[in-house]
Amino acid sequence: MSDLGYILRKTRLERKISLDDLQEVTKIRKRYLEAIEEGNYKVLPGSFYVRAFIKSYAEAVGLDPTEVLNMYETTNPSPVVEKPVVETIRKNRTSVRNTEKMSRWASSVMFICFILLIFGIVYYYTYKNYKGTPAGEKPSQTQSPRITDTTNPGAGTTPTTSTNASSEGKVEPLPTPTPAPTPTPPAVQVKFSSNEKGVDNYTITGTANLNIQMKINGSCWIRIDALTDGGGKDMLRQKLYKAGDTDAFDLTSSAYLNVGAASALELTVNGTVVPVGDTPNPKRVQLNLQKN
Repeated sequence: MSDLGYILRKTRLERKISLDDLQEVTKIRKRYLEAIEEGNYKVLPGSFYVRAFIKSYAEAVGLDPTEVLNMYETTNPSPVVEKPVVETIRKNRTSVRNTEKMSRWASSVMFICFILLIFGIVYYYTYKNYKGTPAGEKPSQTQSPRITDTTNPGAGTTPTTSTNASSEGKVEPLPTPTPAPTPTPPAVQVKFSSNEKGVDNYTITGTANLNIQMKINGSCWIRIDALTDGGGKDMLRQKLYKAGDTDAFDLTSSAYLNVGAASALELTVNGTVVPVGDTPNPKRVQLNLQKN
């Protein structure tokens, strides 16, 4: 067993993830996962799949895939691939002649069709103009509608009668003060901010609480951590969910989600749907709560 395989297997056992569960999350065959842990990379279909499988394995168990791939490159340098020798294939002269004949024939047919199309267009418009207007028929005359400006001669300004604003013995009422408008609280907003090192960052504003709703559509391993002010993580839950499961969290801090199969999760944050992807690949999402 290689050092890399030992680390991956140890991390998997610490997380209490079986090979069958890992197979469901990563969609990688169980015998390939065992080969990665034993360091027997010859069993895998090729070097490209080795890197892809190791990356999916690392993300599924919560390790940094970049560091794991660097460890793999250090212990297993990529071999120098020799460039294949390209042999020159000579074409048969007979096939070349046949190709030239076909090209000439096709060009001739296209030229004839183009001439016939031109004659057809000219004939159509000539016949149409020659047909003209039938004898005894007068061309229709279009009469523009008459526009009459209508005015009301009797219309005028309505006379206004002036009244005394105040008189002796009467007190004018004071105007009623207009109440000040009540300020409305800012609406909750969930916006995508950036993607750093494979992690989608979202900013949540306009609220003091972080409400997370999860609906599972298939088998999916998920870990949820609450982020502390010092930059640490407090694990809230780590579980292999099944289709039809639901879960919810109400936090007063930011959160970090490590999802094994993104297409199996429907994520809603404070009433806003957060897209995590439509492929069964691992996904990492950080929800940054900014309190006012």
